[in-house]
Amino acid sequence: MQQIERAIPSRQSAWNTAGVRPTEQFAYYREAICQAFMNLTPEPAAAAGFPASVEHIRLGDAAINRVSFPEHVVRRSAADIAASDRSCFYLNLKLAGRCRIQQGDREISLSSGQVGIFDSDRQFALLHDRGPQLRVASFWVPAEALRERLPASFDVGAARVSDDPFVGHLIVETARTLSESALRMTEDEGVRLFRVLIELVAVSLSRRSRAGAAESESLADATTLALKRAIRRRLREPGLAVADVAEAVGISERYVHKLLARSGSSFTDYVIDHRLDGAARDLGDPAMADRAIGAIAFDWGFSDLSHFTRRFKQRFGCRPRDWRAR
Repeated sequence: MQQIERAIPSRQSAWNTAGVRPTEQFAYYREAICQAFMNLTPEPAAAAGFPASVEHIRLGDAAINRVSFPEHVVRRSAADIAASDRSCFYLNLKLAGRCRIQQGDREISLSSGQVGIFDSDRQFALLHDRGPQLRVASFWVPAEALRERLPASFDVGAARVSDDPFVGHLIVETARTLSESALRMTEDEGVRLFRVLIELVAVSLSRRSRAGAAESESLADATTLALKRAIRRRLREPGLAVADVAEAVGISERYVHKLLARSGSSFTDYVIDHRLDGAARDLGDPAMADRAIGAIAFDWGFSDLSHFTRRFKQRFGCRPRDWRAR
């Protein structure tokens, strides 16, 4: 299908049925949403014409799809799921009209200003059933981007996250800001704000689980978790600095220090302690027995072997070679 508008080729794609014959508009729309969302099966409306538009804006590995359409039903079937090579969650901000989302044994409804989430790996039905012209901003969330922020084996069922009494309003405002302003931001700025949105959603979902409630009690807790994950992902980088992780998370360097102090650590101590933990695991791994201690230390971001040995003994009570010989 030919895209009739591509204002910013590297970030934005847009389709509109206005230039298509009425008898072909629904087929055009169906192909557009499959390109923007992955395989879906919309059911045709009774009327011949189908005035609709789809705008796709890339946010790194994620995306926003802003869609306007009349009343109709969209399904994701077992065949649609089998034909898709990636998994995602759809995070929908309803902009106009109403939609009911049916997935498994759950049904939620979204009215204007509400946000819901559902899983692309499970069959669903979207019943866009109230309003002559409906609009939605749907965020395409890579499955791993959300799952890494949740407790292990967490079941993400269809949920209306805008109802959360603590962060629901923040989810709505962050989603609305991204929907309205994504193209006025740089892509990096959009990606950083999208990460904030996913952190907020993870807080809301985790609050529903007793296992996740304690660590996700507030936005500061969620940001701290994101910060620590960003540090752990980059532990092996020599010269890792506060500015590096502050930029990755989208917060200030001062706030990095504040969050880590709140959890009883400093940036330097947190980095060194986790590098030492990684080095200790490698030293105790029989598969690494032939690897020099210095090489392991350098792999974990240390640049001074004597400093590594001194800090290792302080943390574990013995020298690295003694730890390996245990």
